[in-house]
Amino acid sequence: MGLLTGVRVVDFSRILSGPYLTMSLGDLGADVVKIEQPVLGDDTRHWGPPFYGQDSTYYLAINRNKRSIAIDLRAPAGRDLALRLVRCADIVVENFRRGGMERLGLGYEALRAVKPDLVMLRISAFGETGPDRDLPGYDLLAQAMGGIMGLTGHPGEAPVKAGVAVADLAAALFGLSAVLAALIHRDRTGEGQYITTSLFETQLALHINWAQNYFANGREPKPLGSAHPNLAPYQAFAATDGYFVLAVGNDALFRKCAQALGRSELAGEQRFASNAARVENREALAAILGEIFATGSRERWCAAMHRAGVPAGPIQSIAQIYASAQVEALGQVQTVSHPVAGDLPQVGFPAQLSGRQPEIRRHPPLRGEHTREIARGPVWTIARSIA
Repeated sequence: MGLLTGVRVVDFSRILSGPYLTMSLGDLGADVVKIEQPVLGDDTRHWGPPFYGQDSTYYLAINRNKRSIAIDLRAPAGRDLALRLVRCADIVVENFRRGGMERLGLGYEALRAVKPDLVMLRISAFGETGPDRDLPGYDLLAQAMGGIMGLTGHPGEAPVKAGVAVADLAAALFGLSAVLAALIHRDRTGEGQYITTSLFETQLALHINWAQNYFANGREPKPLGSAHPNLAPYQAFAATDGYFVLAVGNDALFRKCAQALGRSELAGEQRFASNAARVENREALAAILGEIFATGSRERWCAAMHRAGVPAGPIQSIAQIYASAQVEALGQVQTVSHPVAGDLPQVGFPAQLSGRQPEIRRHPPLRGEHTREIARGPVWTIARSIA
């Protein structure tokens, strides 16, 4: 039993932002019905290699704890079935291009007519108003036009996107917060909500201190590699066997860092004595520390920092992370049985609820795997008996 057991979700979304959000709702116990195209299904089923069975690993990563129904929404029978699902649902999520749901006769007004207290979330690329509102968009475009790529990478080098799909995932997580808040509001007042967010808007929310810096001084921010615009030293350094990061968040930590390196005098120098001074003289400080760290291993420097109480750690590869004792201790990787792929490892929901991790109850569904089950109806009675 999850915290959202009994909550019913109709998921019209595809690709990443919507499916990640609805998977999170499913992880928390909601019953999620994923509506897919009859022939192709979700686009991400084909985003490979690699493939695991007949579907891409990309699709399998973001669609567990759902049931799949394949219906043609352009056909009257498909539209009627979708409305029947919505009539008994609590939440609807969609990320069609602007006007797509309306052209199918499934826009918010049509859905609210059959379910007045519906909580509906629409995720778009650039928002509901403004000159860019009709532009199509993927994560890469949102990172570029939303400023993340302009802040990522090293000075003077080509722009770099974030290593993960931060635009899609930010939209999913902010959207999830809004949906859960709307559920609380509905339970308190009986009133539904029409929620909109976009990949572009949520990139602005991620600017946080970068934007505030710009508002304060009008200076155009530039990428700093691994460094921080407001702290120093707070970046990656090269050791003899690879890179590690040092995160000095205040003056006391810098004094401890300097002492651990046998260079206590650095903390007394005027140009390094305060964080503000270190930020102004970051290049000189980084050069001094870089020379020191180039003489030893990552393990040596991280151990020295840990003994001093200074945050530091190696930059780890994916292989190192999933072989680590920390990941094993957290139990973050769970395995679910898949009818084609077999035993399927998954990264679980990243929160413990009263000491328990949300359960992976269902494998990522095959395209249309539950079409007959759902179409026979009554849909949600069947869902509850299965749960």
